[in-house]
Amino acid sequence: MPPTAASSVDRTRISSGSLAAAAGVSASAFVLFALLLPGWGHALLGLSVLLAWRTDRELGRDLTLIGAGIAVVSTTSVEADLRWDRFFLLGAVLTAAVAVPLALDRLWLRRRAIVYPWRTGKRWTRVQWSYVVAVPVLGWAILPAYFIHSGAYRNWPAVEGPSELARFLIGVNFVGLWDELFFICTCFALLRRHFGLWTANVLQSVIFVSFLWELGYRSWGPLLTIPFALLQGWIFNRTRNLTYVVVVHLLFDVIVFLAIVHAHHPDVLRIFVY
Repeated sequence: MPPTAASSVDRTRISSGSLAAAAGVSASAFVLFALLLPGWGHALLGLSVLLAWRTDRELGRDLTLIGAGIAVVSTTSVEADLRWDRFFLLGAVLTAAVAVPLALDRLWLRRRAIVYPWRTGKRWTRVQWSYVVAVPVLGWAILPAYFIHSGAYRNWPAVEGPSELARFLIGVNFVGLWDELFFICTCFALLRRHFGLWTANVLQSVIFVSFLWELGYRSWGPLLTIPFALLQGWIFNRTRNLTYVVVVHLLFDVIVFLAIVHAHHPDVLRIFVY
């Protein structure tokens, strides 16, 4: 992956207006997805993008792309639902939320600020392999306790029959892949063109966690999703390896899938301690 424009940005000269605009876009996701206030959320999103254009045209372009993706997602509920019509509708909306910013980047702005570095040519280190192993182990130890004791598993429908089981498995993995394409390769990567690592990472995590809240990770779920979102951004910044962060995410989501199925059907998958 080529170096981001952020590497050449003098971050000591970032204006308060630029930061306010980016923070407003992130906050709009919280209003839209966590508070479920579409009117206020869309107004905040629009005003924040407008402020970005007035403050820094390049930031305005990038926040327009992020805002376009957020706006597309906001066109439908992202609460878990296994009915066939909702299964395909949510899949189409999430696909469009990635495709629209990408198309704008390529066709309108005629650049390649959004990229998907699947192959870097670098071997994973021992630390990276250790983390790949640790992630599902940590998920096995933590997720069943969270879903069951908080009651959050009820935010996902009980899976009945092979068809629903297959849709649930596909849906969990599709959303996990989409998370990395949108929150990391789109939101985080575009924010890094203008802000330091942790400023960009916190801003993307607000969007990430707000989406996950509406999806179903409620109660004390943010205590899990906030560190996860920040860690994924940090790992991607270090490795520039989309394949790696996707593998980590999908391994975690396999445990999510198993834990929710077990929570709805305690006699099934008795592999957890909680």
